[in-house]
Amino acid sequence: MDRFIEIKSKENPRYRSVAALHDRKVARAQGKVFIEGLRLCEDALVSGLVPSILILRSDKVALWDAWCEKYASLKDAEVLVFSEDLFSRLSSTVNPQGVAMVVDAPVYPDNGIKAEGRCRYIVLEHLQDPGNMGTIIRMADAFAFDAVIFTEDSVDPFNEKVLRASMGSCFHIPLISMSGSEKILALLKENSISSIGAHLHGNALQGAVFPDRAALWIGNEANGLTDSTSSQCDILVKIEMKGKAESLNAASAASILGYLLSVS
Repeated sequence: MDRFIEIKSKENPRYRSVAALHDRKVARAQGKVFIEGLRLCEDALVSGLVPSILILRSDKVALWDAWCEKYASLKDAEVLVFSEDLFSRLSSTVNPQGVAMVVDAPVYPDNGIKAEGRCRYIVLEHLQDPGNMGTIIRMADAFAFDAVIFTEDSVDPFNEKVLRASMGSCFHIPLISMSGSEKILALLKENSISSIGAHLHGNALQGAVFPDRAALWIGNEANGLTDSTSSQCDILVKIEMKGKAESLNAASAASILGYLLSVS
């Protein structure tokens, strides 16, 4: 118990500094990510992220010994123990599991592109919905894409809703933020990677042949890809639908196209 720091008041500076990390602007400025829940915390540890702070609800302190045997990265973490009421106040979930942590945000170079060989990327242009972002990251992880690239005005991939929707996949695959579509297009072109745009006026998928080096572009939920980006894509494709729905949401379209790209 000597290792534990008990926090009993919401006025405690340590509580206030951790609670402030719910605001992604604050967390980004500090280079931190707040993670909550058993599954997500373990995914982060297995993926090699090093927690600076481990937060346990008072009834979860036994978890410390079990995790210390499995994860050497915990040895230097500050361990805070919150009362049930205080942890509930901190939590952003309906049924808190009593464990959370603060880790350094993973940093990936914006030129982290494979120079040769087969590769698969997904590029997200101005994506705004956390559920879509998390689902697409999970898809890219499931189908062994090399990275998820996104314009910097997209939703933050370490937003707590994105983390939950990704089911931990955000810790398994590089997430590369770049300033804008023009920079991404140029980087892909420099590396002989074809840009494939999902577009309502694209070619039907039947018979489509995808190159070995390819990046799938998914646009904003409301507006799709910008005209500038779609005009510079090497291939435009669409998913033909026989039903009455006008379109699929971004995550559904990305999952269908991502699977086809992964097996081609």
